[in-house]
Amino acid sequence: MYSQFIIVFAAIIIYMSLWYVFSMVKGRVDYVDIAWGLGFIMVTWLSLYLSQNINFITVTVGILVSAWGLRLATHVYLRNKDKEEDYRYKKMREDWGKNFYLRSYFQIFMLQGLLMFIITFQIVLGTIFFQNGFNLINIFGILIWFVGFFFEAVGDYQLSQFLKMKAQGETDENIMQSGLWKYTRHPNYFGEVTLWWGIFFILYGYLYWPLGIISPLTITYLILKVSGIPMLEEKYEGNEEFQEYKKRTSAFFPLPPKQINSF
Repeated sequence: MYSQFIIVFAAIIIYMSLWYVFSMVKGRVDYVDIAWGLGFIMVTWLSLYLSQNINFITVTVGILVSAWGLRLATHVYLRNKDKEEDYRYKKMREDWGKNFYLRSYFQIFMLQGLLMFIITFQIVLGTIFFQNGFNLINIFGILIWFVGFFFEAVGDYQLSQFLKMKAQGETDENIMQSGLWKYTRHPNYFGEVTLWWGIFFILYGYLYWPLGIISPLTITYLILKVSGIPMLEEKYEGNEEFQEYKKRTSAFFPLPPKQINSF
């Protein structure tokens, strides 16, 4: 058991280090966002290979994580293609100055590698201990995963289409407020959290299953309190259109828009 976790952790360090070198050669750190999704695929199948615990549930998890990781990596690549480096990393580059190269290795690549290890903890644990067979809770987890994947994929697609329309002058709106974005300000983040809770329930049934809760709790906390919603909405402080949108639209859970009375 312990050896498998050690091998996975070492593989993540090597994997993220290689992406760090690639990013430095290319001169833009936002390649780390492509590495993020693909890294989960690597960890999942490496864990399955090491454990040799092949059954319906462990293979299903491998397929679902692969679908999520490939979609996310492709989306990020197309989003960043032919554009400047992501504003978050440009700001870090400016703030860190001559220490940027060293700090980016530890505070961006290695930090994301550590978070990847924590979030995939439930997968590594599950590939070791999950036995054949499944029940209604496992099926419930698969359904929850598909709900999350739908919100993340469709939310990202709707936003990308809106940004294209905005760039071509086909809309006067500056804030995405239609489709899924009418019901939650962050449908893609809601989807991200939901699908990882789905994985947690898909793997239900083995003795150490409750320990895996650290994985969905970590991604939930990160998105709600750290690098997800707070960081993104900080960009829109002082933006009146966004503030109006914020008053009537749920931050996370999809809900009907509030009716705002104006006098």
